[in-house]
Amino acid sequence: MFWKILNNLESVICRILLSGFVCLLFVQIVSREVFGHSFSWIEELSVYMFVWFVYFGASYAALKGAHNRVTFQFRFLPEGSIKYIEAFADLFWLFFNVYFLYLATDFVFNKMNKFWKSQTLGVEMKYIYMVLPIAFALMTFRVLQVNYRRLVRGEDIADPDQIDLDEIKAATDAAKHG
Repeated sequence: MFWKILNNLESVICRILLSGFVCLLFVQIVSREVFGHSFSWIEELSVYMFVWFVYFGASYAALKGAHNRVTFQFRFLPEGSIKYIEAFADLFWLFFNVYFLYLATDFVFNKMNKFWKSQTLGVEMKYIYMVLPIAFALMTFRVLQVNYRRLVRGEDIADPDQIDLDEIKAATDAAKHG
């Protein structure tokens, strides 16, 4: 149960944030166009929700193996070695994430002034910036999780976009020959 919730965490958070800021922006547009009045806090909250959506979406993409990679060179390598080369490249990603996690945590908890507040909501900015250490910690965990699944458990984790492209190519080839 715990692992199921954890494996869907970013997906659920992204869905809530996306539906939330889309609804807020819809209310803002209707309010502005129909009633001639706008809420300044909606704009600000929508931006913050969108930023959080982007960072949790990046973590979700790491879980799905959907981050962009340069893979053209892999066509010239043996199939079995590709996952190890990608894991080696992921080490650099992990080093970056851990370093950024350190910097973000230090900034949010030690260097950020508690008097820095958002303009219309009045929320301390450290709560807005809290997404940085949270998302980079999750992303680091997801990169480790995906590599564990690939290298130890032998799972084939393919980029969802590549799966769609392969299906389109197969359908096109079948139409040409069928």
